[in-house]
Amino acid sequence: MIDGEAYWVQLATRAVEIAGTAIIVTGAFGSLAFFIGGLVARRLARDRLVAAFRSDLGRSILLGLEFLVAADIINTVAVAPTLRSLAVLAGIVLIRTFLSFSLEVEIDGRWPWRKDPPRG
Repeated sequence: MIDGEAYWVQLATRAVEIAGTAIIVTGAFGSLAFFIGGLVARRLARDRLVAAFRSDLGRSILLGLEFLVAADIINTVAVAPTLRSLAVLAGIVLIRTFLSFSLEVEIDGRWPWRKDPPRG
């Protein structure tokens, strides 16, 4: 049986994981709905709709990943931290950080340390 404190930490971890997943799923379907609606209504040029879709989808994934990293940190640090669990957390954070960095470059079209707008 799990003691009271560990139970609440695991419950909080699960809630943050669910929130992160919900953000990604809701953002994906919301972005897709906006894209399809724009195609049907012909409000914007197709290339602008595709760019907006990719940007919106990427931002949803980025935000969801932040929640999932937070859940991993809560779970690893609060529930019996061991060297192995910290190493696994470091790997997860490294992979998700790379994904976040890649998505940000894809969304903005420039390196994050560049202040000037992309040339196009």
